[in-house]
Amino acid sequence: MTSPIRQTLAVTLAALACATLPAGMAEAQQAPFTVVETGRGYGALQQAVDAIGDGEGTIAIAPGTYRQCAVQQGGNVSYLAATPGSVVFDGVTCEGKAALVLRGRSAEVSGIVFRRMAAPDFNGAGIRLEHGDLTVAQSWFADSQQGILTADDPAGRIVIDKSTFSGLGTCEGAGGCAHSIYIGNYGHLRVTRSRFERGAGGHYVKARAARVEIAASSFDDSAGHATNYMIDLPAASTGQITNNWFVQGKDKENYSAFIAVGAETRLHSADGLVIAGNDARFAPGVRRSSTFVADWTGDRISIEDNRLGDGIKPYEKR
Repeated sequence: MTSPIRQTLAVTLAALACATLPAGMAEAQQAPFTVVETGRGYGALQQAVDAIGDGEGTIAIAPGTYRQCAVQQGGNVSYLAATPGSVVFDGVTCEGKAALVLRGRSAEVSGIVFRRMAAPDFNGAGIRLEHGDLTVAQSWFADSQQGILTADDPAGRIVIDKSTFSGLGTCEGAGGCAHSIYIGNYGHLRVTRSRFERGAGGHYVKARAARVEIAASSFDDSAGHATNYMIDLPAASTGQITNNWFVQGKDKENYSAFIAVGAETRLHSADGLVIAGNDARFAPGVRRSSTFVADWTGDRISIEDNRLGDGIKPYEKR
């Protein structure tokens, strides 16, 4: 079911961009974080989140660069930049995890830049989702150990649209690699109209979700460093990977496949997974062999109408 917050997201952004605040909101005009429903402004993001508590609210964030973070313990909270790209969270994590640590019922993030996130365990992220639904739109994740990292919530749904993931990932940690996006055992992951580029290790998308929809997005690995798969579904998933653009670069930790299905512990069936209408090729000057889809499941996967460059095998059963 679509949440009331999501239904009014576009309207709220437009109103924040052009509306004149009434006199009663003078405090909000002088503070960077405003709870829209009350008009009250706060000097710290955590104060605004705590003011919403287990309820439902929208935090409008003034343009600026912020070296702070917040933990959402409950409720339904939207974090909105009135002008996409004008709000930057830079280099500060809460609980050694992320700029936003989310464990409420739902969260929505729009127009925000997360950059230079790092943690001692090499899992520093822009967003750490530990419970609930998440919607991310028109946001940027850059030059961090991870972009978005989640725990498990089989009933949860994640939607990412029109967002960019650049310079993310690392395999320096003892616990394994970090990735641009690393989704746990969620019910549904949807990624659309987004860009992945310049990976710094690990995979661009790694997801254990039961169902995935990854569509109309670009995976540009031409400037990647020590990267692995473009899309890894290690626990198997159903759904679709359609109409994406893939370029595999030269500097790879593993160039054996573009998309991997079921390479680790099996949680789900891949029956009905559709991989169609994609374009995959090597970066200029790269000469090697690879496989577009490497499959460890043997399930009924539909692979059709993909445009593959020279040296790329459509499918291989592993």
